[in-house]
Amino acid sequence: MASLPLQQHSHPFSNYKGSSHGCSPRPGYAFLSNNRNNVGPIRVSTDIPLLRLLRPRPVEESPSELEPADPDFYRIGYVRSVRAYGVEFMEGPDGFGVYASKDVEPLRRARVIMEIPLELMLTISQKLPWMFFPDIIPLGHPIFDIINSTNPETDWDLRLACLLLFAFDREGNFWQLYGDFLPSADECTSLLLATEENLLELQDQDLASTMKAQKQRAIEFWEKNWHSAAPLKIKRLARDPERFIWALSIAQSRCINLKMRVGALIQDANMLIPYADMLNHSFQPNCFLHWRFKDRMLEVMINAGQRIKKGEEMTLNYLKGEKNNMFMQLYGFSSSVNPWDVIQFSGNAQVHLESFLSVFNISGLPEEYYHNSRLSDGGDSFVDGAVIAAARTLPTWSDGDMPPVPSHERKAAKQLQEECQQMLAEFPTNSQQDQQILDSMLDVRKPLEAAIKYRLHRKLFLKKIIKALDIYGTRILF
Repeated sequence: MASLPLQQHSHPFSNYKGSSHGCSPRPGYAFLSNNRNNVGPIRVSTDIPLLRLLRPRPVEESPSELEPADPDFYRIGYVRSVRAYGVEFMEGPDGFGVYASKDVEPLRRARVIMEIPLELMLTISQKLPWMFFPDIIPLGHPIFDIINSTNPETDWDLRLACLLLFAFDREGNFWQLYGDFLPSADECTSLLLATEENLLELQDQDLASTMKAQKQRAIEFWEKNWHSAAPLKIKRLARDPERFIWALSIAQSRCINLKMRVGALIQDANMLIPYADMLNHSFQPNCFLHWRFKDRMLEVMINAGQRIKKGEEMTLNYLKGEKNNMFMQLYGFSSSVNPWDVIQFSGNAQVHLESFLSVFNISGLPEEYYHNSRLSDGGDSFVDGAVIAAARTLPTWSDGDMPPVPSHERKAAKQLQEECQQMLAEFPTNSQQDQQILDSMLDVRKPLEAAIKYRLHRKLFLKKIIKALDIYGTRILF
């Protein structure tokens, strides 16, 4: 997931079938099959012992004190399997996600909750020469020429979309099965799938223009490569531009950028990683990703010292330091408590930085601001990501030898509040109207819902800043 980076956003899975695709789950590990009619792990005869030199080296497993879990999807019959420990995959308030199936006590070291082998991923190097792991494109296939025609600096998502479409078309490929769990065009929140009317609902002309340009870029790429003279093996991958735009939205919203080591080769790669792409985003994540190079395995790990309760969602931070418009552009979701969101002020009013931070017990450097709850009264829940963002985005001044004058600070806070109120008045709708629209929507396409939430979150952010400035004006002591 950011480049995209870490994926999504919430992940709605409209085609999720649960255990209806296979036999009852085997306790312990999650296995997926490359044959729809032959579900279960591959069994290899060991009647004839191998010569000692030909015996595979035993792979040291990452220790985990969590019980193995079966995500209740397809079972994998590949050489290596996905393994999940102490988690379950289920529908949540933000779509499909990964949740703890038991309480997790904090440890001094990180612990593994998922192991995903390289063979099940779709990966392509970020720089020339293009390298794929696993290398599933046959020599001379025209899809490689299409990938090779892209701009190495900017078209990572086009390349990954081509690779995804090729995997869907390849007989016996794992992604033919996993594709059943990807969101449909109506369920995917990506703004690439939004209509022009949906984009107007953003109430953000710059973001709407950006997404129109992105969609036109995808259509032009499809027309260039899926023309009438293209061979059938290319045409059948995306017979219409809507199919390609859907694949591009999946590539953008579910990609993970990772430095991958295979043997002595180290590559920065764009990767589609099954099951890891179900982890939703949080600005305070409890998990992170780790590449285990010795056996080419991606590990999803719980942060060291993290306490997790049963039923709590397992999350990642997709992008650090990005505003909501970038989250919308890549993933199709936003947040009213994004600590990196920004408001552009045009006036001359400024508040004293150190005073503002002390009133809300915010500590750390600007790039690492956090709420120091130890200095707060119990139950103080006002300070959140929006207040942290206000500390970063408000016009401030600072001079350690010159204490602020309270009357001047209150005047500056009032001027900034008035500017925020003016910004709110410029929107065609207010936050109450936006919430009423969301509450009344039934069976609506996800891009439209995401667009309305985006403008609502912008207004809630402005209202939070107004409230924070009000508190600052009443609490300033010096």
